[in-house]
Amino acid sequence: MTKLTPLSRWLILISSLLLIILFFTPIWQIDLWAPQYPEWLSMQIWLYQVSGDINTINGLNHYIGMKHIQTEMFPEFGIMPYIAGGMIVTGLLLSIWGRKPAAWIWLIVLVGAATAGFIDFYLWSYDYGHNLDPKAAIIVPGMVYQPPLLGSKELLNFVAYAGPAVGGWIALVAGLLAVTALLIELFKKKLQQKFTSMSALLK
Repeated sequence: MTKLTPLSRWLILISSLLLIILFFTPIWQIDLWAPQYPEWLSMQIWLYQVSGDINTINGLNHYIGMKHIQTEMFPEFGIMPYIAGGMIVTGLLLSIWGRKPAAWIWLIVLVGAATAGFIDFYLWSYDYGHNLDPKAAIIVPGMVYQPPLLGSKELLNFVAYAGPAVGGWIALVAGLLAVTALLIELFKKKLQQKFTSMSALLK
């Protein structure tokens, strides 16, 4: 098996260590603004829970028939910490073992896990915004309240914004480091040739 270059192994090591921070910071956030809430209402999504102004948001959503948000409604929280932990451990082992085929598998699983997370979040937000209580106090015909997956969206008199929280940005950096490591492996022959040519010119 072909071994990874030392630089690639260091990048994978750093990428894996960065993922540890996901256990201590929220990954995604949904913010709501309205004239009566100029300070914004915010909900943070972690690997294992939701936090923020949940009670206030649930109180508002009750009037339009949306489900109450609570950590227990997300079975994904029971497995996400194990998936993240597995990626961290295998990444650390890979940085020591340093085999290229294993690195590609690790990257594919990492990207796949992130993609699955986005799809799952979209499906939840669709159900959350579309399946409303027909006996709600306020019913606007044809109105749905699905929050945006990324970016902002107007929902009645509210503006909803969704985007990465601290953990989300860290996960993005970790992913970019992993991709960079594999790109180095993919093009290292060309890079070595360029480096050799430059060294010869300098001489």
